[in-house]
Amino acid sequence: MERLNKFLASCGAASRRGADKLIEEGRVRVNGKVVTELGTSVNPANDSVTVDGVKVKPVSEHTYIMLYKPKGCITTVSDELGRKTVYDYLTDLNVPHLVPVGRLDYDTEGLLLLTNDGDLTFALTHPSHEVEKTYIVKVNGEMPEHKLAQLRKGVIIDGEKTNRSRVKLLEYKDGISRLRVTITEGRNRQVRKMFEAVEREVVFLKRIAVGELRLGGLARGAYRYLTDGEIAYLKSL
Repeated sequence: MERLNKFLASCGAASRRGADKLIEEGRVRVNGKVVTELGTSVNPANDSVTVDGVKVKPVSEHTYIMLYKPKGCITTVSDELGRKTVYDYLTDLNVPHLVPVGRLDYDTEGLLLLTNDGDLTFALTHPSHEVEKTYIVKVNGEMPEHKLAQLRKGVIIDGEKTNRSRVKLLEYKDGISRLRVTITEGRNRQVRKMFEAVEREVVFLKRIAVGELRLGGLARGAYRYLTDGEIAYLKSL
């Protein structure tokens, strides 16, 4: 027997947390019956599992993609407002159940990983693993040392203090400060909110690395497959 959320992740249908949401929303059926209890177990050999009416089964071969997400698109399969999504840049791929590893918001660009390896998605996004994510940030105004120190020690966003982070001022020019910021969490719009907490507005945000995996020379909207070495590195995290 196997936990239903883990089984859905092994099928590439979602990360484990995403699978929990699918179950709670009543979109998962086991042997034709809607299942909404998160602790449900299934027998992969005998049970029939569907998501939104489509039967799912474990992925026999995993795919790992790095996309340079442009700003002006969202990190979901579809959007009720009709906005462009990251999948519009992957239309030539015939790979089922590619799921983003974490998210970048509409106005943020940069490195986004996608895979149908649910276990890796779970591992990379679980808060306890504290996988580093590095950004180039531009904000209005100067960034004096005391504000940098606040960010490094942690600031309160959404009622909770952030973890310690690495923040380096790279340049101040024409009223804009450019910084490199490395965080180990993945809260909603975290970097923007961190700078709001020190009274600075982010005008540009780009993720350039996940751990030691860097965006490199990819053009906006372009993608590439990860190398075997890169995949092994991510799994080691």
